[in-house]
Amino acid sequence: MIQSLRSEATKFEDMFSQLQEIQESVKIAFLNCFLDFAGHLEHIGIELAQNKSSKESLHLQNGFFHESEEELSSDLPGSIVDPHQRLLIVLSNIGYCKDELSSELYNKYKCIWLQPRDKDEGETDIKELVVSFLGLEEKVLEQYTFAKANLIRTAATNYLLDSGVQWGSTPAVKGVRDAAVELLHTLVAVHAEVFAGAKPLLDKTLGILVEGLIDTLISLFHENESSDLSSLDTNGFCQLMLELEYFETILNPFFTSDARESMKSLQGVLLEKATETLSEVENPGHNRRPTRGSEDAVSDERQQGASVSPDDLIALAQQYSSELLQAELERTRINMACFVESVPMESAPDSVKAAYKRGLVDPPNKNYRGTQATGSPSSTQRRRR
Repeated sequence: MIQSLRSEATKFEDMFSQLQEIQESVKIAFLNCFLDFAGHLEHIGIELAQNKSSKESLHLQNGFFHESEEELSSDLPGSIVDPHQRLLIVLSNIGYCKDELSSELYNKYKCIWLQPRDKDEGETDIKELVVSFLGLEEKVLEQYTFAKANLIRTAATNYLLDSGVQWGSTPAVKGVRDAAVELLHTLVAVHAEVFAGAKPLLDKTLGILVEGLIDTLISLFHENESSDLSSLDTNGFCQLMLELEYFETILNPFFTSDARESMKSLQGVLLEKATETLSEVENPGHNRRPTRGSEDAVSDERQQGASVSPDDLIALAQQYSSELLQAELERTRINMACFVESVPMESAPDSVKAAYKRGLVDPPNKNYRGTQATGSPSSTQRRRR
């Protein structure tokens, strides 16, 4: 039809210009519909990020509490009231517009309104539209991850500072602490929420939050270096190294290159603090002589020595990892099931595959400074009884 009109319009100058104006108006209206919808989604995202439409937000007017229309609608059966889940719905709508709806409707528009020679110009329009939705997606995702990062910081604080451990006199390492599993549960909850609400963004979201978790741990360490973390003994170093490797193994599919660099930095900071602590202690052993063969005796033997080098600490931490990590992965495999099931099993680390299948494969040794540890103390060659 448009082609016939164009052919006829060429015979009349006024008609041809009017047809061009109609085509331009249709194009602008088509694009503006998407841009207006994008603006509406952005407005909703901002409101949700500020918790303005949460059920607890009541306004006092004339001495009485009044709920907004939106708040009352949240009482309807099946309504989603959690602002974080609502943000995911907004993200899901943005993704649908960006990846499917805009292309589908544009193809229909192109078929009706554009001539073959105009299609290159039209492709530029749709690319700009997709870029607009992509920018909006980034903005709303940032609001979601910022909200979750605050929760993760609280959980990380509990893990590192409020779990009842005195890092200068840490008990013997016996496995991953409950505090570490609780910290992991925070990411498990995010995984479930994003998987249900905006699955295409699952890897990206968890990648951002995992990187943020490591950076948060570094930040907490520096903030408390002169108080709760003023000293870090051998057991404390090995305990944290075991748990960091536990996190890295389970969350491996979501570790970005930046997260791995941050992890190396964190391990380096802990190694430096442990080395500094040991150099300040004249007698790193206990005042009492533990019974030979007891757990305390093994721990005591491992800590004895006038000087312990960073390589000695690394070797000791690697030994604890080889002895305990696989068993801890198997013990807590229910906690990591969601992370394993969200990626192909062949992409998972060997130790995760083994734990998930109740296997006995030892995890690969970690090197916290990027070079093979040398000069291991003779005491590290003794296996735990």
